[in-house]
Amino acid sequence: MPRTVIAGIDGSRESRAAAAWAAREAARRGFALTLLHVWQAWSPAFGYAPLGVAAMLPDGLEGPDSDEPRAQRMLDEVYEWLRDRRPDVDITAEQVPGRPAEILRSAADEAEVLVLGSRALDTLTGFLTRSVSMAVLAHARRPVVLVRPTGTAEDGEQAGPEDEARGGGGPRDVVLGLDLSRPCDPLIEYAVEAARVRGAGLRVVHTWSPPPVFGYDPAAVDSAHVVALGAAEASALEEAMRPWRAEFPSVRIETLCVADRPAERLVEAAEDAALLVVGRRVRSGVTHIGPVTHAVLHHARPPVAVVAHP
Repeated sequence: MPRTVIAGIDGSRESRAAAAWAAREAARRGFALTLLHVWQAWSPAFGYAPLGVAAMLPDGLEGPDSDEPRAQRMLDEVYEWLRDRRPDVDITAEQVPGRPAEILRSAADEAEVLVLGSRALDTLTGFLTRSVSMAVLAHARRPVVLVRPTGTAEDGEQAGPEDEARGGGGPRDVVLGLDLSRPCDPLIEYAVEAARVRGAGLRVVHTWSPPPVFGYDPAAVDSAHVVALGAAEASALEEAMRPWRAEFPSVRIETLCVADRPAERLVEAAEDAALLVVGRRVRSGVTHIGPVTHAVLHHARPPVAVVAHP
């Protein structure tokens, strides 16, 4: 079975940007690309919900029988648009009836990566209404990437941050948010490989918290002890990345270890990044993505990859 990138398509500007990003990613990695549109039948009781039919709103008083053909036309247009621009990628398009959250969760587990579109700094749209996006992210066992438009190209293929040169020339870095409290090899592997296929560097950001008493009475804590804690955290971070430097010698890996709030520092570190990679713990019976990942998804500017790991 070919390795595949799947892009969720709903007809919105955001999903079009996600499809363009997914095509670039498929080309980088030598994967096939599937454009997936989840078609949910219109119901007079609920009207046109923005779940899979966000761009299929009626121009007049068309009934539900017109929805599916219009959705198919939208999908065909995106397919033709990308096929013309990415002849090097094997692209297919599928329209599947059903509930978007369920279909996308299944797709996420079959793909090498699932790509969806998002809007603004704190708003989700199209497939990414809160319930659908959170359901997909909370259950997906494979990486899910959220992409928002960043350019103004008339044809809709907004240039992503990774397509722009840094100030000194060359590709923008990939940024990885790393929590060392539990094993996270799948997360690191995804980030290092993302940097490798871009010919970019990897910046690994690890934050830690000083003893709670330090916030109430800094004088009560020996400053040398805090310095020692910081040195221990930095050493642990370097040790965690040592085997990855050996396995991927072509990737420049830099580390940043600071006592800070993780979400704020990650958003700041990724301001000029090609991609921000964060993790989601896979825990039995737990279906949320964690406060740090949730905050990053709302505020980070570059595409965000959420990678499930133990």
